[in-house]
Amino acid sequence: MLQISLWKRIVIWGVVALGLLLALPNGFYSRVETHNDAQTAIEAGQESAELTEAANAWPDWMPSGLVNLGLDLRGGAHLLAEVQVADVYQARVEGMWPEVRDLLRQERATIGPIRLQPTDAPELRVRLVEKPEMVDEAATLVRGLARPVTTLTGVGASDIDVTTEGDQIIVRLSEAEQQATDERTVRQALEIIRRRIDEVGTREPTIQRQGADRILIQVPGIGSAAELKDIIGTTAQLTFQPVVSRTTNANESPGASNELLPSLDEEGTFYILEKAAVVTGEELVDAQPDFDQNGRPAVSFRFNPTGARKFGDYTAENIGNPFAIVLDGEVISAPVIQSHIPGGSGIITGRFTVEESTNLAVLLRAGALPAGLEFLEERTIGPELGADSIEAGKIACIVAFVLVLVFMFLSYGTFGIFANIALIINVGLIFGLLSSIGATLTLPGIAGIVLTIGMAVDANVLVFERIKEEMKTARGPARAIELGYEKALSAITDANITTFITALILYAMGSGPVRGFAITLGLGIITSVFTAIFVTRLMAIIWYERRRPKTVLQGRALRLVPQETKWDFFRRWRVSLGISAFLIVIAFGSFVVQGLNFGIDFRGGTTIRTESAQPIDVGQYRDAIGQLDLGDVSIAEVFDPTFGPDQNVAMIRVQAQEGQESVSNEVILAVEEVLQQTVPDLKFTSVESVGPKVSGELITAAVIAVSLAIGAVLIYIWLRFEWQFAVGAVAALVHDVVLTIGVFSELQIQFDLAIIAALLTIVGYSLNDTVVVFDRVRENLRKYKKIPLSEVLNISINETLSRTVMTSVTTLLALLALYVLGGDVIRGFVFAMIWGVIVGTYSSVFVASTILLWLGVKRDWSKPDANAGNQFANVDA
Repeated sequence: MLQISLWKRIVIWGVVALGLLLALPNGFYSRVETHNDAQTAIEAGQESAELTEAANAWPDWMPSGLVNLGLDLRGGAHLLAEVQVADVYQARVEGMWPEVRDLLRQERATIGPIRLQPTDAPELRVRLVEKPEMVDEAATLVRGLARPVTTLTGVGASDIDVTTEGDQIIVRLSEAEQQATDERTVRQALEIIRRRIDEVGTREPTIQRQGADRILIQVPGIGSAAELKDIIGTTAQLTFQPVVSRTTNANESPGASNELLPSLDEEGTFYILEKAAVVTGEELVDAQPDFDQNGRPAVSFRFNPTGARKFGDYTAENIGNPFAIVLDGEVISAPVIQSHIPGGSGIITGRFTVEESTNLAVLLRAGALPAGLEFLEERTIGPELGADSIEAGKIACIVAFVLVLVFMFLSYGTFGIFANIALIINVGLIFGLLSSIGATLTLPGIAGIVLTIGMAVDANVLVFERIKEEMKTARGPARAIELGYEKALSAITDANITTFITALILYAMGSGPVRGFAITLGLGIITSVFTAIFVTRLMAIIWYERRRPKTVLQGRALRLVPQETKWDFFRRWRVSLGISAFLIVIAFGSFVVQGLNFGIDFRGGTTIRTESAQPIDVGQYRDAIGQLDLGDVSIAEVFDPTFGPDQNVAMIRVQAQEGQESVSNEVILAVEEVLQQTVPDLKFTSVESVGPKVSGELITAAVIAVSLAIGAVLIYIWLRFEWQFAVGAVAALVHDVVLTIGVFSELQIQFDLAIIAALLTIVGYSLNDTVVVFDRVRENLRKYKKIPLSEVLNISINETLSRTVMTSVTTLLALLALYVLGGDVIRGFVFAMIWGVIVGTYSSVFVASTILLWLGVKRDWSKPDANAGNQFANVDA
């Protein structure tokens, strides 16, 4: 019976209402954002009349979660930093020297004098000067200093390995301790970076670990990546070290256990210091900007109890001796200890300005980075470009929405209205879910929503086309609607699961904007299935209960495919496969001859996007940059119909400099300086840099992602159907991927990480089409057991042809709107999707089905088909 119980209706409308309520704050973005900022400030104790008024701008009882805007929409800076964990090993073993020295000196009568030997490795080498035969006994003593590793993976292991070599004792960190040190170092660096950025008071920063030793930092609203690096890039390592002597000779040998450091205040002056610090900045609990007794800017500090005890004991024992305060490898002051300093408080003086003392206090208060950072990737998006992207995204979404709504109404009438209402609810649910999980919306994410608009109708089209078929059996509209939803469920499930698999792989393998696209695509699949299976069905049932129509889905105003088709898709199968083979040969030839136009994601380098009021003179730009001798520099003018006639956009790409594994600010600043001199009104709207190390890894990750997607699809279809179906589907996928890569090679369109996201989405879309056809083939094989396989395939393709064309057209309408109106930033991505939809539709009809025909399948799913290998005998060549 065509009915849904009351409690199910309540649940469905309740889910819809909740989703739309969660999405509602995004319709009042500025007001809710101001409310949230004011609430945060009030909770932090900064109460004022203005803040109270701002907090009252949005009701407290209403949801206030917003979709975070990514850097490409809000503007800001992005950094990918690699923590130099190996640097910590050297510091750790050097810090053990006083303990080892004191222990062995106590046994001097037995083992004789010792001497620390110089080494470049992260190890201590201690030589027995007079009694080398006692080296094993001395090593045994040093092993007594070992401590257990304090991690679950290091249970039972010691933190040091002590070995001997001739007359030397060698002390190194154990493998377990190195792993534990790496983990602690990255966690500590992550926390300190978060503290430093929080001190600046930015909104919605993203600071998260990526891989074993990398940290991703994204801060909206900040001026540039260079500014962000100034905040987090200084290690601010503060140490208090004993002074051995002072010198003006920069080449003087300091000795094995000492180091030579320059003076910050006195140019040409150097200090020889003991490497082992008495107290470090890790033992600081507070640091504040202050002034010394002469009114000059300074920084006051306070140690924790352990640091205070060390500091007090040392000052008591070394009155009259100088004591160096070292910051990041420079002696900022070396005062003479006048008296015992108990309590662990003191003041750092130097040639500071007020701003410098304030910044130093912030860095010290946040804590010292335990190791240096190497910046592998950086991106700066100007706020103007972000605003343009938001506006372009809005327009593209609205136009795509209107096109799809009109198309669906013209195609399905009343049921098209149901699909349109469900589509509006679908987008609302996507924003509700994004808001509830605090997701970040990027420009590719907007593309994912627009793609969802196009693909969301697919499930409804499947149902509506099935209802139309069932009406031919004269069972009446109620039974037709019921069977339409029932029989379309299998195809909807299979098609969306395969697309969801690609979204999961995108999320797992991608980063940044690619992940944003994967999130919106994945959530869009979930909400699309919900609205198609439950919401439109409920609307159809309510409408039927009130109207009791005699017929449904008859006499459509717009029909792209005749009502009944009996086309033979395999009559010219050699021609169709020949066309595919020819295009694949061209694709391979183009790839071999000229390759792909890799973007900086895969080749490394820097891309600078510029805008100016005057027309772009590429030759003028090239002459200006040419004097910098940066190697291969490409300059291209970008045509963007979303910009007005007075704006001119250029993309300047500089290759990665030889021998550099990290991004060079000097290169970026030099290019910007010479261009600014050439074109004074030039604006730099975005800067993106990727080091060669990261670009090489991205290529590997991209290949793995595409391979995983195809492999996962092969397994799923094999499990759901049979291996012949899986092979046919994968052949179609490979066909689509190869042709898409080929067209990018032939046209030399920039191939970057976003195109990989497009390729994986094409895989999902092509599968969606193929699985719908295969699902009908499976059904018809059970229904027509005596008909040759070629006829069953023809029947199945003809029965699903209307759905195939409808889905492709709606998706293309959405993508074309995005291509024309979405801006140049994602034009390559959208072009790949448009091409993918076209070849994906072709391959699902001609390639996948032809492969299946050639391989043959079981006829009744229990006995092998006797004609499995002879299907082409039934096809008119």
